[in-house]
Amino acid sequence: MPSTKIDRSGEPPVTVIDSHLHLWDPRLLDYPWLAQVPGLRRSYLPADLSTATAGLGSGGFHLEAVVFVEAGRTDADADAEVDWVEQLAAEWPMLRAMVAHVPLERGADTGARIAALRRHRLVTGVRRNLQDEADGFTTTDDFVAGVRLLGEAGLSFDLCVRHHQLPEVTALAARVPEVTFVLDHLGKPPVAVGDTAQWRDDLARMAQLPNVVCKLSGLATESSRGWLGHDLLPYLDHALRHFGPDRCLFGGDWPVATLATGYRRWLGVVRAACAELSEPHRQSVFADTARRVYRID
Repeated sequence: MPSTKIDRSGEPPVTVIDSHLHLWDPRLLDYPWLAQVPGLRRSYLPADLSTATAGLGSGGFHLEAVVFVEAGRTDADADAEVDWVEQLAAEWPMLRAMVAHVPLERGADTGARIAALRRHRLVTGVRRNLQDEADGFTTTDDFVAGVRLLGEAGLSFDLCVRHHQLPEVTALAARVPEVTFVLDHLGKPPVAVGDTAQWRDDLARMAQLPNVVCKLSGLATESSRGWLGHDLLPYLDHALRHFGPDRCLFGGDWPVATLATGYRRWLGVVRAACAELSEPHRQSVFADTARRVYRID
């Protein structure tokens, strides 16, 4: 890939805050979805990430901090996941923020859980994974009420959706302007299929809302086998053009991304997409936007 072959020995390292990291341990918590993905059906812990990111310095990157995003454990294990991640962070200072699971469809009944999360220093955001839900899931009064509670608590909301769900969650973000919405994986465009005209229009429309930011993450696993870096640049360019670098943030989506790419390779793709940006704008994408959105000191 061209972006990883350029001699950058004279450039200062790019500071990276990874806004999208997963960790899990099936020996401790129950993750039903892992049964369908045998390639990931084992523990992934901080030591594994250290191995995966070895050598980033020679590639011109400095990984400063990571944001843990809920990893699809059962709802019954949601509180235990928060406690476990806090235990990891106590021994691993690089873990600086957490996006926790909350079943927002329960509306006002989620108030107690959201209030409890506010007592956890690491928790600065919430995710209710929506990618496999039926149309209309986010339009119910209960779901909207649950999202409004996030605004009152000062928590952001990560949106994990597929491309056909973008209009629905755009409407949700417009209804709740007091909440910062974080679009994971560019809304999962149909990269492998290649017919992305509708996604392009829907993403541009979503970008018009000032309370939405976009993670530059997850594209490799949406691609066909044998993808090249330049195959994905048009999608990243589209997001950067419409959201702007101050509303885009790098996400590694590790270890899910290992199904399709290495950590350093994905960093190189995003750096190539940012090649024409000024240094301050490039630093916004790789660190400063994540620092602001997830309130990392």
